[in-house]
Amino acid sequence: MIQTVVTPLKTNFDMQVLLPAGYVGKKVHVLFYIDEEVENTVVSLLPTKKPSDFFGILTEEEGEKFDRHIEQIRGEWERNI
Repeated sequence: MIQTVVTPLKTNFDMQVLLPAGYVGKKVHVLFYIDEEVENTVVSLLPTKKPSDFFGILTEEEGEKFDRHIEQIRGEWERNI
């Protein structure tokens, strides 16, 4: 994959791209978009959840089991250092 960022200074924009040999003879996608368009779209798609929205998802037993699992993983990290 090749990615570059350009800032055109006029509407007539000529762009020469040097492609790797593996791209020759294959279908290559070319996209033009404005960063702000993508940022606005991505931000609007992200959920706006708060930590309190997740209260009660795990039972107390599941939470304790999860805590034990995390402690086990941390122990393995420390052992591998």
